[in-house]
Amino acid sequence: MIYIHIPYCHRKCTYCAFYSAVTSADKQAYVDALCHELSVRHDEMDKPISTVYLGGGTPSLLTIAQLGQIADTIRQQFDTSSLQEITLECNPEDLTPAFLHQLQGLEFFNRISIGVQSFGDADLRLLNRRHTSDQSIKAILAAADAGFGNVSIDLIYGLPNQSLHDWQHNLDIAAQLPFTHLSAYALTVEDGTMLHRQLSQGRIATAEEAMVIAHYDALLSWAQHNGLQQYEISNFSRPGFHSKHNSRYWDRTPYLGAGAAAHSFDGTHRRWNIANAEQYINAVKQGNTYYETETLTPQDAHNEYLMTALRTTEGIDKKLLHTTFAAQLAQRIQPYIKAGLICDTPTHYRPTHDGLLHADGMAAELFV
Repeated sequence: MIYIHIPYCHRKCTYCAFYSAVTSADKQAYVDALCHELSVRHDEMDKPISTVYLGGGTPSLLTIAQLGQIADTIRQQFDTSSLQEITLECNPEDLTPAFLHQLQGLEFFNRISIGVQSFGDADLRLLNRRHTSDQSIKAILAAADAGFGNVSIDLIYGLPNQSLHDWQHNLDIAAQLPFTHLSAYALTVEDGTMLHRQLSQGRIATAEEAMVIAHYDALLSWAQHNGLQQYEISNFSRPGFHSKHNSRYWDRTPYLGAGAAAHSFDGTHRRWNIANAEQYINAVKQGNTYYETETLTPQDAHNEYLMTALRTTEGIDKKLLHTTFAAQLAQRIQPYIKAGLICDTPTHYRPTHDGLLHADGMAAELFV
């Protein structure tokens, strides 16, 4: 699978800790460098690729011609005979009928992921988003009308001053729209973000933990009522529409990441590109090294797997455990089984409803 990072944004969201650049820089130079990287790294994918994901940043800021250039490079350099899911992350304000029609004309992307975040305009202003609730609704409808049968939306709960009624209102609006997948995240405050500075200055306050849990419980109830299946703590889909790409991250499938700040994984080594678009472009042009690598120890790999697997409803697949650590884990996980946070089956350790709420904490306690 291939992940492609497009770092450009019109403005920086208050909560965003991903590498992105608010700039009017020439994006064509970046796309050219990106396609060159894909071309020289095609041998790293020795099997047919099954998924492609363009994330960011805001990939929908690229022109149709630039998106087509990336699509053509992938077709030319990789075996796409088994390609199933090709996702483009988009902001609602970019999804005009004309853009969507041209996007369909590329005959490449078959999944649209829309960064709605909230159907409340006050929330959107707090998050420094450019779009309105009405634009989000129109974008989702337009994507479906354009023939995209796989539309994912993102929502955030646990926002400052967001009541349970406010969150339920978000869900009620979503229920009326033609989406197939929902990523719903509890707001997290990352160091270095605008939101972190606002909190440090006392300009806003985070939601109480009890309110965040109430939001999450309302989400689970709503999802069940509306026929969505939870397959990860923050991800829900209609039957057959789980994110094939993201699911592969959680079972440690190798992937190639291209572009500034993109990460790659070959099963043993991790590689990450420089998190600066201009430096990335120049290094690619000059043939200089633009990435760093590390070799994972068996302990690293085990801990990473625990961290991701415990966030999924499937849980830890026992056959994927390193033999050195399997017996140790079987002993150390017993208190969580007795507490009702983990269900022990012949093949998996599966987190329960309460277990998912404590997934990250449990994983940290179970690290070797």
